[in-house]
Amino acid sequence: MTNSASSDHLLNRPLELPCGAVIKNRLVKSAMSDSLADGEGDPTDAQARLYERWAEGGLGLSIIGEVQVDPRFPEKPGNLVLSADSDLKALHSLASRASTNGAHIWPQLGHAGGLSYLSISQPKGPSALKIGGFRCAGMSDTEVSQLPDMYARAAILAKDVGFTGVQIHAGHGFLLSQFLSPLFNRRKDQYGGSIEARCRIIVEIIDKVRSAVGASFPIGIKINSSDQLEGGLTQEDALEAIRILDQTSIDLIELSGGSYFPGAKSSSDSSSRGPYFVEFSEKAKSLTSIPLVVTGGFKTREQALNSLANGTVDSVGLARALVLNPELANDWLAGTSDKPDFPRFEAPPQGGITAWYTMFLTAIGNDSESNFDLDLSSAIHLYEERDENRCVTWQRKFSRF
Repeated sequence: MTNSASSDHLLNRPLELPCGAVIKNRLVKSAMSDSLADGEGDPTDAQARLYERWAEGGLGLSIIGEVQVDPRFPEKPGNLVLSADSDLKALHSLASRASTNGAHIWPQLGHAGGLSYLSISQPKGPSALKIGGFRCAGMSDTEVSQLPDMYARAAILAKDVGFTGVQIHAGHGFLLSQFLSPLFNRRKDQYGGSIEARCRIIVEIIDKVRSAVGASFPIGIKINSSDQLEGGLTQEDALEAIRILDQTSIDLIELSGGSYFPGAKSSSDSSSRGPYFVEFSEKAKSLTSIPLVVTGGFKTREQALNSLANGTVDSVGLARALVLNPELANDWLAGTSDKPDFPRFEAPPQGGITAWYTMFLTAIGNDSESNFDLDLSSAIHLYEERDENRCVTWQRKFSRF
């Protein structure tokens, strides 16, 4: 076990990315679907305030989860959308407020693919699929070929409104994760088969985004260490994907795992007492010189310090811990706080804990978390009711797409 007094400086140490950008410390707010956009894909004041709170709280980098590159395939109706119809003034305000105090703020560019929200989408993945009650259509060759330009346009918009980088979402069972997974990707063309072929569209997207934003703008990626699904992405193939990513212009690789596929085991609801993916990161370290962020299961300052001191990770990704304490980064950097008080829920329904944390995020964005007292069932009810209302707004704006 590392002596935390001798390793305190590791949290404060800046991280220089391959593109030359510098993140001021080693603490990252990993992407969560905050569900705080307005139902038309645009930011709200509460969303801007949420990320401003985290920037004020000392984080080096915050990543906004589930920012859609195509409004036809959203994860939720509370997602942001980066498109020609976006409210540029509101996006600029969000980026400006979220980058206060020297923080980086990156949108996570995503496409839900086969896991698109059914009420406002007709899901399409790499291949047509029927598994139990799950159904999705397959993407045509033309639709796949349009993806790199779609991500590049979103990245240019992100740069233009003041975001300091972007993250490409290739994890958690959404579209690019589906391309990586042999469970979802049954294609017989150049995008299916071997892990090299399943990575091809991701490499093409990275190349197109890099060409669009230039050499000095940070591009990150989030990728699974495994899907934790039978027939899904294995650790062996995930390590080969890391080797392939090492040959690209990616600046930061975030390692996570699991899938939002219906019925899949959730890493964040695991009973594991420690970080979930550090062993995988140790293996990945030998395959790439690109900095690695590991997200999942970090609950104490000592865990973060140990992983940094051991060289297992370059930065530590936090999510729910930062909901419970938006000032956690400042506390850990100063050595004045350790583990947040994580709530316990008895037999929660699937997605219920996520709903509770999401409603807590809403309270933080409204500076009212001290009054947050929702029980699990009330939080789920409000969360679902809000999504239902936003579906009407979403369909009204995006029905022509």
